[in-house]
Amino acid sequence: MSDLAAKRGAVPAAKKALFLVFHVGQERFALKATEVAEVLPRLPLKPIAHAPQWVAGIFAHRGLLVPVIDLSALTFGKPAQARTSTRLVLVNYQPEPWVEARWLGLILEQATDTLRCAIEEFKPYGLDNREAPYLGLVREDALGLMQWIGVDELLTEPVRTLLFSAEQSL
Repeated sequence: MSDLAAKRGAVPAAKKALFLVFHVGQERFALKATEVAEVLPRLPLKPIAHAPQWVAGIFAHRGLLVPVIDLSALTFGKPAQARTSTRLVLVNYQPEPWVEARWLGLILEQATDTLRCAIEEFKPYGLDNREAPYLGLVREDALGLMQWIGVDELLTEPVRTLLFSAEQSL
């Protein structure tokens, strides 16, 4: 059978999304790839005075100052381990639809894998963790549970005000 004939008879595949998979300690998490702007190696950062301990600092990238948070420190209170697989991931952060997106850096452990799956595979997990609104839906597979991180819910209003000036955007 030709490729064309095979395509004609094929059932349309379910719409699948691409995710960047990473770890916080032993736990697996995912970011939707459309929210990821760039994956960089871990870089030196300038600390920010009087910021929460999980704010790792800032760095200059392509003419912009980019604030960086350590997702491991934010989530479980322990800084990310310095591994060769620990990455600085730039995400498009847009907490409100009327505000222009800005880059936010995330320090992520073992950020080397991707996953393509249907969004519907992620399900509510039944907890209302008001202290961590960025912890989203979960997906179960042979390796256990993986949780989707909501990029736009990562920062509280006071931290957002500290990290982003009103006039700076992409």
